[in-house]
Amino acid sequence: MSLAAPTIAVLIPCLNEEAAIGTVVADFRRALPSAAIWVFDNRSSDSTATVARAAGAEVRHVAQRGKGNVVRRMFADVEADVYVLVDGDSTYDASAAPNLIRCLTEGGLDMVVASRKHDEAAAYRLGHRAGNRIFNEFVGWLFGRGFSDVFSGYRAFSRRFVKSFPALATGFEIETELTIHALELRMPVEEIEAHYKARPDGSESKLRTYRDGLRILWTIVRLFQRERPFQFFGSASLMLAAIAVGIAIPLFVTYVETGLVPRFPTAILASGMMLLSALSAVCGIILDTVSLSRLETRRLAYLNVARRS
Repeated sequence: MSLAAPTIAVLIPCLNEEAAIGTVVADFRRALPSAAIWVFDNRSSDSTATVARAAGAEVRHVAQRGKGNVVRRMFADVEADVYVLVDGDSTYDASAAPNLIRCLTEGGLDMVVASRKHDEAAAYRLGHRAGNRIFNEFVGWLFGRGFSDVFSGYRAFSRRFVKSFPALATGFEIETELTIHALELRMPVEEIEAHYKARPDGSESKLRTYRDGLRILWTIVRLFQRERPFQFFGSASLMLAAIAVGIAIPLFVTYVETGLVPRFPTAILASGMMLLSALSAVCGIILDTVSLSRLETRRLAYLNVARRS
């Protein structure tokens, strides 16, 4: 760890948050007086950028819509030892930031997730709570370990994490990608509770439950296929083989009894599905080797970034 105090950057992605952004900047200025506060405005149609600048934040503009696109620009453009990522809707507790940073630096961690603890019914809709719980379990099942709040938008990162993160997501699935990146590289991570409250009047959520939920689910499945190809294609291979055998058994029984194969289309279908099963298994084996090579490359890129916190 460096003898000098680590430099801290607070990164706030924003879209039409003029009702909340001034409060967010002021709260984090009080909580982290030495931090540089960056607001990246994602083509807001209101006065978000003006309010943020007046509150003392450094404001940048990102033309490509989507939270993932904003986070990618933030991680590329901002230089610091410690990064705090937080939404600009004033729902997260700024006073928890020093605790997040302390946990990160003293523990030598790469990511600390602020698990949302809420007392207000309006803060976290019932459907979102249920969906969050399901996705948390799903990620834990797929990758062997998970978090209690995969979708938290309040996190602290080391420089090593930020500068090695590929940031391929474009929208709200970015939190899922951040989590899986840490799990895949087996980074030292932690999760601590932080208070979560309802949005202020005049602030509206950009999350669309069903649309963004489907996008997040697709992201998890796609990442599972990419990072666990042997399990993914192996499961498909077993399923196809089981169906092929189920179709073929009556044909085999008929052949034993009569010496005839009367249903040629069914026999062709069973043969074709067994062939697809074999191809799927081979694809899984080949792609598993490719995935391991890619993981090694990402791990080396991660290790190549010096830890300065």
